[in-house]
Amino acid sequence: MSTFDSTKLPLPQVLADINSGTIQLPDFQRGWVWDDEHVKSLLVSISRSFPVGAVMMLDTGGDVRFQVRPVENVDFAGAIPGPEKLILDGQQRLTSLTQVLSLSKAVKTFNEKGREINRHYYIDIAMALEVDRLEDAFISIPEDKKIKTNFDRDVVLDLSTRELEIDNFHFPCSEILSSSPWEYALIQRCPDRIQDFMKFRERVIDAFKDYQLPAITLGKATSKEAVCLVFEKVNTGGVPLSVFELMTATFAADGFNLRDDWYGSTQREVGGRYQRLSEESILKGIEPADFLQAISILQSSERRKADIAAGKKGKMISAVSAKRVTVLSLDLADYEKFAPQVEAGFMLAAKFMRKECFFDGRELPYRTQLVPLAAVLSQLKERWLEPKVHDRLARWFWCGVLGELYGGAVETRIANDFEELMAWLVSDLDDEAYEAQNGFPRTISEAAFQESRLDTLRSRNSAAYKGLNTLVLREGARDFFWKATIKELDDEDIALDIHHIFPRAWCDAKGIKANIYNAIVNKTPISYKANRMIGRKAPSEYLAGLQKHKQVKLDDAAMNKILMSHRIPADLLRQDNFQSFYAGRKAELLRLVERAMGKPAQLDQTGLSGRVEQTS
Repeated sequence: MSTFDSTKLPLPQVLADINSGTIQLPDFQRGWVWDDEHVKSLLVSISRSFPVGAVMMLDTGGDVRFQVRPVENVDFAGAIPGPEKLILDGQQRLTSLTQVLSLSKAVKTFNEKGREINRHYYIDIAMALEVDRLEDAFISIPEDKKIKTNFDRDVVLDLSTRELEIDNFHFPCSEILSSSPWEYALIQRCPDRIQDFMKFRERVIDAFKDYQLPAITLGKATSKEAVCLVFEKVNTGGVPLSVFELMTATFAADGFNLRDDWYGSTQREVGGRYQRLSEESILKGIEPADFLQAISILQSSERRKADIAAGKKGKMISAVSAKRVTVLSLDLADYEKFAPQVEAGFMLAAKFMRKECFFDGRELPYRTQLVPLAAVLSQLKERWLEPKVHDRLARWFWCGVLGELYGGAVETRIANDFEELMAWLVSDLDDEAYEAQNGFPRTISEAAFQESRLDTLRSRNSAAYKGLNTLVLREGARDFFWKATIKELDDEDIALDIHHIFPRAWCDAKGIKANIYNAIVNKTPISYKANRMIGRKAPSEYLAGLQKHKQVKLDDAAMNKILMSHRIPADLLRQDNFQSFYAGRKAELLRLVERAMGKPAQLDQTGLSGRVEQTS
């Protein structure tokens, strides 16, 4: 059964409905942004009876409710009436036509530089009657209806009164749909021009009055998800509509301001959830959609439990879900019930991330992985600190990061992980018995790390790169120059970065390819001071220089310990043999990966060339 109707509507009727409040805007629609040239171009198209595209509207009165608002500049003497239809597509066109054709006040628009201006629109009648001059006949003039030159000293066109409009033979666009009073005044003042005006009326004014606007109307039964998808499909030139904006408009219909709850209200000087969460630097990149997803997980999980308790079977049992349609099905009662729990869960997620040595949102491998983590922690509360629970949670986290499983569309994984993690984390069975009976959460069972991935990790923006760098840091990596841990130096705002171990220039001189020496195997976090002392030298040379420096003063054994804190095989590095070093460092990094994931890495067919035992 079709969920929409397609027809043509008389333009004058559509504009009348907008002015009466029968047609309004859903509050998720952005403001009117068309500039002066767009407006004039639209008027020319209508005057020529050209198609200007269909509009799309939604019938009100169904289960989907939104906060609504009138079209810009449309005012009501009393209370704003309830609309019968909402504009989903065509806002800019209908707002332009409403302001120009049916309102007497100046149109609020923009010039070519984006500056706000107020304009009245007119048609030069004589020019409109000339061949191929219709486009030039439409003009806009300032709010005082005077066009001036010579730094506003000379008035070249004055249309500030009806008499002046008639004398200059310029017809106001605001009277196109009700032209009789202007025509009567013309007959009284300039009867000799009435014949030309009749030609103008037939050619231009009647084109507006007779214009049929193609319209698609979605029925009352249209779901919120469908409204959202349709809106995004038809608004390809604008900013996509977010779940948060749609939920904001929905909750506003119940008198709740979701935007203020999230971002805070400057008028009431009240902070929002985002402000509170952002006090944790790791959460500064959190999006409202992430928060709503976590709520949908808890709400759908509770619904699933209720279905099972009620004895429902098979497909009758609700699924735990983080999908868009589930988020959009949340009502205000769901939000008010679960939002405090989810906020607490995200705060615990920040503590968990600190324990794993992530301290800043820029270091976060996957923001999306915070969603199931926060949902889980909102239910575990302080139990996450129990050693067995924490170890299992950490293993899941690192499998997600190093297995690179939380990129792209992850709604299904988020929901599955929540349900499977919760069961595993609170189970009294040891891991071997649990795996035999139930299987591990799929992020753990599906995660794999290929040895050759270390050769291709070059971008510091990739999740596995960030994760591996953090694994090195949490081993207590110490700086070559300052000798303090990288974390201690970072706390003191000492400039740090990830630099080459075998310098780039040295590698180039030896003919080593850039895609090899730029891999993470040949990089580690050190201070700018240490990196400057490394320069273009061979490792044996720069290590000797560092150890002899008056502020460093280290013997070989002490420097070797610092190198091993970076998982750098010191003896292989001192040999200046890049190939041997590369194989040895690769083996050390793989051990870190295997320990974090709780499973062996997948070696290349030939095995790990040059794999060495861990040095002390």
